Amino acid sequence: MFFWICAFVPDIDDFIVDDDGQPITKKRGKKFSAYTDAALQEAQEIFGGDFDFADFDADAYDQGEEEEEDQDEEGWDRPKKQTKRRLGRKSIFEIYEPSELESSHMTDQDNEIRSTDMPERFQLRAIPVKPAEDDELEEEAEWIFRHGFSTLTISMQESTDYLDRGTTTNFSRKGPSTIAKIKEALNFMRNQQFEVPFIAFYRKEYVEPELNINDLWKVWQWDEKWTQLKTRKQNLTRLFRKMQSFQFEQISADPDKPLADGIRPLDTADMERLKDVQTLDELSDVYNHFLLYYGRDIPKMQNAAKANKKRLKKIREEELEVEEEEENKGPDLKLASRRDMYSICQSVGLDGLAKKFGLTPEQFGENLRDSYQRHETEQFPAEPVELAKDYVCSQFTTPEAVLEGTRYMVAMQIAREPLVRHVLRQTFQERAKVNIKPTKKGKKEVDEAHFAYSFKYLKNKPVKELSGDQFLKMCLAEDEGLLTIDICIDLIGVKGYAGDQTYFDEIKQFYYRDEFSHQVQEWNRQRTLAIERALSQFLYPQMAKELKSKLIAEAKENISCCRRLYNWLKVAPYRPDQQVEEDDDLMDESQGKGIRVLGVAYAPSRDTPVFCALINGEGEVVDFLRLPYFMKRRNAFREDEREKKANDIENLKKFLISKKPHVVAVAGENRDAHMIMEDIKRTISELEQESSLPAVGVELVDNELATLYMNSKKSEADFRDYPPLLRQAVSIARKIQDPLVEYAQVCSSDEDILCLKLHPHQEHVVKEDLLSALYCEFINRVNEVGVDVNRAIAHPYTQSLVQYVCGLGPRKGSHLLKVHERLSDIILQFLCDLTDSYIEVLDGSRVHPETYEWARKMAVDALEYDESAEDANPAGALEEILENPERLKDLDLDAFAEELERQGYGNKGITLYDIRAELSCRYKDLRVPYRLPNTEEVFNLLTKETPETFYIGKLITSVVTGIAHRRPQGESYDQAIRNDATGLWQCPFCQQDNFPELSEVWNHFDSGSCPGQAIGVRTRLDNGVQGFIPTKFLSDKVVKHPEERVKVGMTVHCRIMKIDIEKFSVDLTCRTSDLMDKANEWKLPKDSYYDFDTETEDQKHEEELKKKQHRTPYIKRVIAHPNFHNISFNQAEKMMESLDQGDLIIRPSSKGENHLTVTWKVADGIYQHVDVREEGKENAFSLGHTLWINNEEFEDLDEITARYIQPMAAFARDLLGHKYFQDCNGGEREKMEELLIKTKREKPTFIPYFISACKALPGKFILGYQPRGKPRIEYVTITPDGFRYRSQMFPSVNGLFRWFKDHYQEPVPGVTPSNSSRTRTPASLNATPANINIADLTRAVNALPRNMTSQMFSAIAAVTGQGQNPNTTPAQWGSSQYGYGGSTGGGGGSSSAYHVFATPQQPMATPMMTPSYSYTTPSQQALGTPQYPGSTPQSSHSHGHAHGGHSSHHGHHSAIIITQYEIQQSYKNI
Repeated sequence: MFFWICAFVPDIDDFIVDDDGQPITKKRGKKFSAYTDAALQEAQEIFGGDFDFADFDADAYDQGEEEEEDQDEEGWDRPKKQTKRRLGRKSIFEIYEPSELESSHMTDQDNEIRSTDMPERFQLRAIPVKPAEDDELEEEAEWIFRHGFSTLTISMQESTDYLDRGTTTNFSRKGPSTIAKIKEALNFMRNQQFEVPFIAFYRKEYVEPELNINDLWKVWQWDEKWTQLKTRKQNLTRLFRKMQSFQFEQISADPDKPLADGIRPLDTADMERLKDVQTLDELSDVYNHFLLYYGRDIPKMQNAAKANKKRLKKIREEELEVEEEEENKGPDLKLASRRDMYSICQSVGLDGLAKKFGLTPEQFGENLRDSYQRHETEQFPAEPVELAKDYVCSQFTTPEAVLEGTRYMVAMQIAREPLVRHVLRQTFQERAKVNIKPTKKGKKEVDEAHFAYSFKYLKNKPVKELSGDQFLKMCLAEDEGLLTIDICIDLIGVKGYAGDQTYFDEIKQFYYRDEFSHQVQEWNRQRTLAIERALSQFLYPQMAKELKSKLIAEAKENISCCRRLYNWLKVAPYRPDQQVEEDDDLMDESQGKGIRVLGVAYAPSRDTPVFCALINGEGEVVDFLRLPYFMKRRNAFREDEREKKANDIENLKKFLISKKPHVVAVAGENRDAHMIMEDIKRTISELEQESSLPAVGVELVDNELATLYMNSKKSEADFRDYPPLLRQAVSIARKIQDPLVEYAQVCSSDEDILCLKLHPHQEHVVKEDLLSALYCEFINRVNEVGVDVNRAIAHPYTQSLVQYVCGLGPRKGSHLLKVHERLSDIILQFLCDLTDSYIEVLDGSRVHPETYEWARKMAVDALEYDESAEDANPAGALEEILENPERLKDLDLDAFAEELERQGYGNKGITLYDIRAELSCRYKDLRVPYRLPNTEEVFNLLTKETPETFYIGKLITSVVTGIAHRRPQGESYDQAIRNDATGLWQCPFCQQDNFPELSEVWNHFDSGSCPGQAIGVRTRLDNGVQGFIPTKFLSDKVVKHPEERVKVGMTVHCRIMKIDIEKFSVDLTCRTSDLMDKANEWKLPKDSYYDFDTETEDQKHEEELKKKQHRTPYIKRVIAHPNFHNISFNQAEKMMESLDQGDLIIRPSSKGENHLTVTWKVADGIYQHVDVREEGKENAFSLGHTLWINNEEFEDLDEITARYIQPMAAFARDLLGHKYFQDCNGGEREKMEELLIKTKREKPTFIPYFISACKALPGKFILGYQPRGKPRIEYVTITPDGFRYRSQMFPSVNGLFRWFKDHYQEPVPGVTPSNSSRTRTPASLNATPANINIADLTRAVNALPRNMTSQMFSAIAAVTGQGQNPNTTPAQWGSSQYGYGGSTGGGGGSSSAYHVFATPQQPMATPMMTPSYSYTTPSQQALGTPQYPGSTPQSSHSHGHAHGGHSSHHGHHSAIIITQYEIQQSYKNI
């Protein structure tokens, strides 16, 4: 029995009675009053909780909560007892997670929705549905018609209304008469709270023919937009009025004071403009205009309003003499510190100068709107520069800067003017062009298989010519970093034909004064610059961004996912042939009403079993069958497989004879479905011949929905013990039995329906919008078909349809089912007691209760009963007419409709025709009858392809399965050819040419050993389609023997030439010319605005770059040296990877024939490239007689190796082997700082330091240390003479770090070296001239007598370039702390990584001078005297160094130079 749901009754629970027949009263709790026992039972059914409902009594829960509060006040004396009691009073909020309650609709809000007598979907709408007066409805109807039905889209979009059988363009077919119909629909929705399907089915006269059900949904959606716009306009109007009042109060305070230049009165024109706003874009323009002029005053206005409120409250309290404690008010609102350019200009008073430009923004907007100079530009009688001098200030120091700021203000005011924006928005949308260029990544990745191939390059494509989802694809490619999209208003790269005329040139005349004096021309120049800035800096970017979002929205709206779902849902249940329906045996009540379906599902693997599920007429599973070997072939090679297959067929026969299904539905997984269907058809045919089974249909069913259901949580809950394939078989059977019910299975809270393939770009549509649109399709179809509530209770899998009934939803629907289930027994008993009572037969029809009387009247009139007779029985007439509905055809329903309209019922003509149709066939299924899929649909179903993914010309890969041959014909036997050279005969078919006699060729034919002529190659595609490559399409060259070119199992690249969807085969070509397709015979067509010129230029540029890269970047040289190689920069670095530290390679230089490069390995992954200049060359390929590195001359390459590279390599090894050396990922500054900070944190009283090789600057090491708060990084440079650090030279590591510890606090000299990228040749090094041998000088100095005079010592020191304290002896100098002496340990030889540096009390005289003052180490203990080669220095400074200084002597007696990397603000940190 069908139930008509007129309205939702919130008090229906009162019908629930106890054992005594008394209504059960519900206890209302204090806190959770909305949760009834029914709600708790629902929670238990949903979550499966095992608990007592009494524990959820709200009063008891609140009492327990109060007791707990009392317990908390008393103390923690009895925590265990209280905890135990508390556990017994848990609510559903404590048992379930909030997310679970929300997904199961068990929250307070959900209960409120259930109990409110309003359609659930009305309550769930983001913007509430509110009643409206007639005037507002009329205004809204006109607005919706104008914007929703009459406004053209910017791009070319087809109509998304698939119910419209007329034009498919985006131009509306609807005339002005639609406005009245929209108004009626709005009245039904807003004032009578009718849902869309109800209006479409029961108020047809008020909306048809202009509005169909999809149009009504559009009205519903636009009503939400209208309500949102109206609400925002009201809020903004309120803000405008507050600002008006605030300005009035400010002006009234001092009426005689003139208005400042920065004040713009908010007048009635602004209010009218706000009132006339029609779109959200216009509203945004008005609001931004308001913020520009009044945004700074909003906090002042709000503070003033708060002050007035306090004052009024105080006066009221004094009048009433009530003393109340003043509420805690927040602090006064403060003006945000806006430091944007406009605020700065406004603060220095540039408003006055801006007003002298001659036109207000409003006047310029009117000129622009009318396209002529409606307002003449006023001319101020002074030069702009002269006026600007009066505004010079600290922010704008010159008149030109003042004019620049003023132009900015004028440009901003013009750009924020709503009228200007309105005109420019329309013009921009009309003229906008799209220009696209690929990125570097896009040039590589966008090929002909990519969706962006057709618009890889675009030039001046009007946005009006964008179609469908084309712009969405463009934006997707842009998001992937493949393309750059530029939307502009002017043509690019077009000469002539108005191509040079820009929009700026058109509109600047409206802000122009046509005079030729210097003063006017100067003002015109300022105005022109302001207009140009307003367009280029503000308006164009904003309009482009706005247009882009609109185009994306239009493209997404065109993604018609609903059309595909509509086509699925509109199919009626499968009906067998007429003679089958009349077969009493098949329609036996014991088998269940309706058709029985056997669903068959299988997996792609041939080794998996086939599962069959039989469902009865109600959709319930009654039996199933497992066929483990059904996927094997009947004629399999192995005998055991043939036997197992035959055994499965016998089992299937027995099952079919026993269960007698009406139809067998086979899942369309792949092409194996053909084999399964043939086997089942053959089996059924055999049974028919034996007269064991009537005709049974075998249908192919798309298994996409079944696969989704198989993997869903719902199927696991419904069939927990079933294997997945058996669940799929159940879904296959149910789908052909009733598609609407089965598709509703995936409409769960898990949103499984989004996993269906509705559109290639469906994932880019907003999920909520897509779900809403899809659910609308279910609502339309369910309300058209109807729902049997009793069936929904008896068969729970159909309950998902109830939520789509008008007025219901997930919450009300589930609640209704539960209440109805409890009442079913009571109602049944009640009906049994009233068996003689009349039951309304119209309750089992689509006729609405409000028209029952008209239906009875039609029945009486059709039977020509006398209504005035005493024994007249309209109900009996109705029953009689239902048995003989053809009598209704004689009724004049038009006359009946006129009579009803005369009586005041309105136009009911369509309703009367619907009543007659319903009485003729109650609940007739209005869906499209099921039909067999056509050939193309079968091909797409089994291959999972579409015309968009599988087309002629597509590039694919296929696997070779064999060679195709043409069998020889008898009449061709005499065509054998004899080779005169060898005397052997050749077969004319297989080309075998080793037959000595002609008779052997005949024997070759007769024995069947000749395979025939090879005509092509057979292949198989990934989608199961068979491919064939004719021999002539194998290669551009002639191929006689295909087996020599391809092998079985080989993957070949092909292009599709022909598709045969009936045979599931394609013809392919793999010729290179076809694959390249330079003539564009196979590739997809490109856009009509494709920029071929730019593409050609880019291709030429890339080819030139490739040629440059392949071209040898150096001149090959003829040099005989073991370390010389004719290789490039990259090859040298690659070769260096396997060499040892200090090894070198000499190679040609890219600088030219007069240069060489020496590459040596500093450390792993760090290579320094030294430039060597050649002079005195005999020819371009020989080695120069003299070699120069910077300003130092060398005789040959061996001298460079020995005197330049090897010393640097040794010094680098010293630092690499130092105990405080750290890799720091190639000397990264960030890694070094992290290491220092970590070390400093571990021991804050010590100063850590580390050294690391720098990969960014090969040949340099970074020296990092942290004396206090921040780490410091400096550079140490390796030179042939030693280490250069802070412009000082050091020949040893020991001397380097000793000097560093003594002078780290001093200012850093020099300039920070540029952290440039790796270079091939380093910068020049200040090397010691070659004619000075430092090592010899050092040995001579060490041998000097100790009694040498200071004058002689100074002279020698001047020669060596070192200054020393004349008071020290030469021996002492030779063994100086920073000199050449080696030491096994310094200052105690501490091995820790933390060092305490002693801080001198006064600066040293010179960096290299030994201080004459004395100080002791912090530890105040005697330290061991370091061992020097000479006598130990007696200066007390020798004990003043930090612990841990360690150096080693390597025997390199060269001068040492050290540089310093300058760190900003180093002294502040010390």
